[in-house]
Amino acid sequence: MSNQRLTVSNRHGSPGSSIFDLPSQPVHSNLSSSNDLSLGSTYHVIEQPATTPQTGDPSFIIISGGTGGNAICTAFKNACYVLPVSDDGGSSSEIIRVLGGPSIGDIRSRLVRLIPQAPLSSPLDSIRSFLAYRLPRQCTQREAREEWRDIVEGRSALWKGIPSDRKETIRGFLVYFESELLKRAHKNFDFRNGSIGNYFLAAAQGFFRSLPSAIFLFSSITSSQAHILPVIVTNHTVTIAAELTDGERLVGQCEISHPVVSTELSFRVTSDDAPESPTEALGEVIASKQNIMFESMAKGTHEPLPSRINRLYYINGYGMEIHPSPNPDFLSNLGSRDILVYSCGSLWTSIMPCLALRGVASAIARSSSVRVKVLLLNTENDRETDGYSAEDYILAIARTLNTNYSTPAYGLGGANTIYPISAFITDVVYLKGTSVAVDVEKITALELAMRQVWADRVS
Repeated sequence: MSNQRLTVSNRHGSPGSSIFDLPSQPVHSNLSSSNDLSLGSTYHVIEQPATTPQTGDPSFIIISGGTGGNAICTAFKNACYVLPVSDDGGSSSEIIRVLGGPSIGDIRSRLVRLIPQAPLSSPLDSIRSFLAYRLPRQCTQREAREEWRDIVEGRSALWKGIPSDRKETIRGFLVYFESELLKRAHKNFDFRNGSIGNYFLAAAQGFFRSLPSAIFLFSSITSSQAHILPVIVTNHTVTIAAELTDGERLVGQCEISHPVVSTELSFRVTSDDAPESPTEALGEVIASKQNIMFESMAKGTHEPLPSRINRLYYINGYGMEIHPSPNPDFLSNLGSRDILVYSCGSLWTSIMPCLALRGVASAIARSSSVRVKVLLLNTENDRETDGYSAEDYILAIARTLNTNYSTPAYGLGGANTIYPISAFITDVVYLKGTSVAVDVEKITALELAMRQVWADRVS
């Protein structure tokens, strides 16, 4: 591997052709273009820009969540992004509570981030601003609903600069979203802190009954060729749970990562959320209504967990552990891409939901195309990883991937293959000045290569 190199570029490829072509220009990342990560077999500290010419651009498959991965996503060329669909905070929680379906918040966030750069007030810039807009959080429900009415009826100033064909396409799906809410008016949808991009994407998912189709529509309208894959393809709500080392269980991403209030998610359906038929919302967890008030900035301050997270897993509406299958395109890309990247971000609620699935471990370990498997270490720990060292991150990923996610077999069968850590991670990249403890000797003893990068903070 000493002759392999991975370059983190600050250029975004041309959006190329799309159903709706709009003028754009290359994205300029906030990462320095000199961040060249040499992937040899020994430890290196990169102090000066590498000058070796690049003979060909490698292809990437990047496993990440929303906020953390957004900081660096535009630095990669020819990349496929795999994102979880289990977030239950912000307006995603309210969409799930009233309409059901998978969480689309992280996907919408990445789609908006990867819209090609365009001049200010250009049609594409206006579309980006519109889809990135969030209704006020500090207002009454009536005020938020009135602003929503101005938007959905086409009167809002937010529509300014958007060509009429794109406007009516987007507005058509927002009207569909509104009609679905009216069918469930008894649930009293709360528009506060609501993301217009989330509403559009949720409407498209509901209309097509396909999240990949909704992603395709969003990308087409925004002249983007971003390759984004939901880790699970489903039309149902996806819920994760964490088991702590003291035996306690936390249900839902908000409760694990950034609880808005000290409350538990309930498996009981309240009178306000009573289904209209015996099968509506059957087997889906109903998140706390308080989760809508979550803001991504709230991750900066947190109450520590009672004990460390032991494992993360998926559950159904009855609280029983289940083992979903991953998106087949996820496994397919693991077999065709050159470099796998575990992005910076929340370890247990952003990365692990993409790993704790059937067949992912073997697809990573046995891939004939993935030459390098890189862990981008966070610059600091959060509620999920309080007190973690770099070695703890590595061991947690390996332990999660080596867990058997198949249905237990009867009799003597069902043996599980245990892979070495190096089958999942070959290189660890960390930033100069990170607050996460990095013991180079311990990690290199695991037969992993270490890289220290001089760059701006990315998480």
